[in-house]
Amino acid sequence: MEYYPGSVKNLIRHLARLPGIGQKTAERLAMHILQQPAEEANQLARSIVDMKKRLRLCSRCFALSDDALCRICNDPAREQKVLCVVEQPADMASIEKSGAFRGRYHILGGVISPMDGIGPDDLKIAELLERIEQEAIEEIILATGTNVEGESTAAYIAGVLAAIPVKVTRIASGVPMGGDLKYVDQVTLKRAMESRHGI
Repeated sequence: MEYYPGSVKNLIRHLARLPGIGQKTAERLAMHILQQPAEEANQLARSIVDMKKRLRLCSRCFALSDDALCRICNDPAREQKVLCVVEQPADMASIEKSGAFRGRYHILGGVISPMDGIGPDDLKIAELLERIEQEAIEEIILATGTNVEGESTAAYIAGVLAAIPVKVTRIASGVPMGGDLKYVDQVTLKRAMESRHGI
């Protein structure tokens, strides 16, 4: 990289810090930006600065938002009595892309992970309990990951909600469409057998 001038090396170094971007990809991105008209590069830079200035967490569900309330919380057409509980904003985005859910969300901000020093008090569980009461929520869908931390977080929340008159469900998980059983891990296969249903 010594053959690049300092300004290019600096850009490559910063791009390489992004997740999933290695040195070679950072170099390709830097060369692409270099070949673009100055206005294109300026628009990219402005969009990054604008995002950092404007972006906040929705005061109700903790999704990413440019305003006090996010687009979903502001949408009166959404099902008001059903909350889908997810770990991070990216999980909410994945569910939204599927088009399978028309309710609202609650984002925990992570999962319970004692190894990382994250306990229930570090998540937005108290805020979830407030919302259930204030918004007269009828169903909570637990859509945390199916890894150990996600499962234990879902189990913890289900335990807390056991004393509250609200329906608690868990998203199904199991064998993926087109999946070959011999390549499916044992935990996933066990969950698929336990969650089987009629056809």
